Amino acid sequence: MTNGAPLFRTEGLVKAYLSGQAQLVVLNGLDFEVAAGSRVTIVGPSGSGKSTLLHILAGLDRPTSGTVVYQGAPLYAMSDRARSGMRNHEFGFVFQFYHLMPEFTARENVLLPSMIGRASNGAARARADELLDAVGLLNRAGHYPSQLSGGEQQRVAIARALMNAPRVLFADEPTGNLDRANSDAVMQKLIALHDQLKFTLIVVTHDAGVAECGTARWLLANGTVQPRHE
Repeated sequence: MTNGAPLFRTEGLVKAYLSGQAQLVVLNGLDFEVAAGSRVTIVGPSGSGKSTLLHILAGLDRPTSGTVVYQGAPLYAMSDRARSGMRNHEFGFVFQFYHLMPEFTARENVLLPSMIGRASNGAARARADELLDAVGLLNRAGHYPSQLSGGEQQRVAIARALMNAPRVLFADEPTGNLDRANSDAVMQKLIALHDQLKFTLIVVTHDAGVAECGTARWLLANGTVQPRHE
């Protein structure tokens, strides 16, 4: 799947939960690679473990057993503080629900990650406006989330996720709250930004149309992943 060392590699990845007296195995010994700069889509039915896999790759949810290697280093061998710092600088996140701050304008929402990173105000504002322009919303920069459509709010969320120039963008059902027209528009913007900015994009979805947007397409079912072939 990759030329040279992959950006991500999982080895024997297992995630299990207790359900009453029984153990529910969601991920069952995954061996999985993601190439740097690729556009990966992972499709599967509800409850198949797509979000769980994404959260484990992103350092948000510790696996039961197995290893996640990121840029050659075991992700869960890091301290919690080191892993948190890496997420702030290396990763961006887009979710099904936009999680915009309702009292902030679109521009202010995009600026939020820079406040954590303590970027200079002038440079941060210029970057926010550049990203809003890239998602076609610079003319809506002063609008509040309640004044934006669902598709517009998701595009603001994408711009916010890219504010700190992450190496990896994780998208968890990014169009799950949108109709088909808005879903297509959001994915077109996301693909264009991926092609322009060269980050690695990992999308989990139950939508077959969104899944087709990947340059690498995987099916997660019965606790394992396998490549999807046309």
